[in-house]
Amino acid sequence: MNVPYRQIRASFTDEAITVYQAYDPAVAAPAVTAQRFVPPFKRERMTWIKPSFLWMMYRCGWATKPGQTRVLAVDITREGFEWALGHSCLSHPDAGTDRTVWKKRLRESPVRIQWDPERDPHHNALPYRSIQVGLSGDAAARYADRWVLGITDLTDRVHDVRQALRDGKDVTGMLPAERPYPLPPELARAVGASVTPDAV
Repeated sequence: MNVPYRQIRASFTDEAITVYQAYDPAVAAPAVTAQRFVPPFKRERMTWIKPSFLWMMYRCGWATKPGQTRVLAVDITREGFEWALGHSCLSHPDAGTDRTVWKKRLRESPVRIQWDPERDPHHNALPYRSIQVGLSGDAAARYADRWVLGITDLTDRVHDVRQALRDGKDVTGMLPAERPYPLPPELARAVGASVTPDAV
């Protein structure tokens, strides 16, 4: 499969997209109960959402790293997700970018975009990138108050997949189904995504 270098791949419907986060139980449990992010979640800090399940597993070590032992699948509105992309700035400028323009956008944008190597189930780096979206200020408030449609604790499922990997099993069928997310051209440009006209 020829995967574009920078492409958003996610589980999504016509209305929602699933993103992943990992937290300490003190933050995760109240969020699952309330079905939205409530204290001790700190909206004044930047919060990073990740549409790639396997990149989240790499980041949290299959829910084994301190402070990241509960993995949440957060369904948010596509409208909100695309608002975030449209109000974002790359954390680091691409080659050829006017740095003055980039610095101004960086100061004014409540959302950060990072493209990191995608990972396989064993955490090996793949030759294409996965997006991380960092929300701060107005974006974090919108996320907590308006965008969340549902929060599911996936920790038990994560443990099952990790054990299957340790047992040498093929875990493909245990992973969420992710497909290319269709980006309007202006949003693709905003986040520096590879343009793929056939992404549907």
